Amino acid sequence: MGTRSAYATGQIHAWRGNFGRQYTDRNDYSPAALDEFYQQTYGIARRHLNELFLQRVPKRARILEVGCNMGTQLLILQEMGFTNLHGIEIQSYALEKARLRLPGVRLLQASALAIPYPDAYFDLVFTSGVLIHIAPNDLSVAMYEIHRCAKQWIWGFEYYAPEITAINYRGQENLLWKADYSRMYVDCFADLEKEKGQRLYYRQNANEDSMFLLRRKPKSECQERR
Repeated sequence: MGTRSAYATGQIHAWRGNFGRQYTDRNDYSPAALDEFYQQTYGIARRHLNELFLQRVPKRARILEVGCNMGTQLLILQEMGFTNLHGIEIQSYALEKARLRLPGVRLLQASALAIPYPDAYFDLVFTSGVLIHIAPNDLSVAMYEIHRCAKQWIWGFEYYAPEITAINYRGQENLLWKADYSRMYVDCFADLEKEKGQRLYYRQNANEDSMFLLRRKPKSECQERR
């Protein structure tokens, strides 16, 4: 398992630069536009997916998005009534946009490889299309950091493949990997179990994504497992 580190990777270098800025400009969605994109892509709006997965999460829960970019996912949660929202993002350009859109949300420039918060500080920590951009050699560090900060739930939405699969992304290698991230979390951490999972199939091609909600087991259950 990895340790907390502030080291820079090739992926961080790419996302902090012009490549990352172009990504932000391409994905300048309002919450309504993002819902429409999900509806066209998967046949279900992002907001509806959130409602299905977050039924048990209190509106006052402390929530962190790792890799919030310009904050569209946080905006949707805010519109749904969640009131204690936080985000971290490595790209300054996206972070500036997020701060303009989310004045009441605490946003910091930081990496998934070194989350600047104490252990179990958040009720829920989530990613949306972020783990897919972390190199397999660094993935255990990011998962460790997310797990470390999450008191109860880890929520994710990521590209899916049964095994780690490298994908050429806009002509670039080493910037995108599909995997079964939900299974990887559960395999890495004995105190996690899947509370809910759903495969989302693209309407126009054979690709698929996965949304999952994991929870920490009560300590008594973890002790019994030992």
